[in-house]
Amino acid sequence: MIFVRESRAIKTSILRLAGEVERRLAEVLSATEQRDTDALKSWMARDSEIDDWEVLIEEECLKILALHQPVARDLRFVVAVLKINNDLERIGDIVVNIADRGLRLAAFPVTPLQPRLMQMGSIVREMLSSSLDALMELDVAQAKAVIMRDDEVDRLNAEVIDDVITRAAITNTGAVAEALILAYGVARDLERIGDHATNIAEDIAYMVDGTIIRHQRRQWIGKTGAETVPDQQEDDDGQ
Repeated sequence: MIFVRESRAIKTSILRLAGEVERRLAEVLSATEQRDTDALKSWMARDSEIDDWEVLIEEECLKILALHQPVARDLRFVVAVLKINNDLERIGDIVVNIADRGLRLAAFPVTPLQPRLMQMGSIVREMLSSSLDALMELDVAQAKAVIMRDDEVDRLNAEVIDDVITRAAITNTGAVAEALILAYGVARDLERIGDHATNIAEDIAYMVDGTIIRHQRRQWIGKTGAETVPDQQEDDDGQ
């Protein structure tokens, strides 16, 4: 079927985009930790590549909607890919923000907040990677595990904010204050990537079984058997 072939092509494209975004996040975090200014400048200059990729995937999704008018699970697949595509583009933008802040942080002594920032970076990388694995396998249980880690990132972000406030109160010279603000900015960016990875995991749950868990995430996580696919038979019959 034409639809099956085109939907597989879209899935391949979104997974390739996701892999590229994940790679960029890893490279920028490594360059920030190593204070590699050349690498950071290089990644800052390549943002348009992700933007172009996102547009191409969106155009393909819209073409499928117009030509095939999919229903049930097929429709959910296209809608979820559109949303995941947008989240990946936003992560790409945030990675550029981190590169910019990392470049400016390199002008100051290594901040005491760096270990916690790198811990946050490691967690959001794992969340993004796991959400992509869940997308590849359409694994709701793995998507659920990603969502459950979001609170951990939020907690670390709150710790960075508290630390920034404490250190700024003790030493409020211009250079120290600027470095603290930049470190806080990196933490905020990483927290947002965690949110986008969580969004992707939520969209995978929607793609597989039609569950919309936005705004009721905690209730969904607490349910037993959340990884089942309750409407699979209904969708198969309705196609």
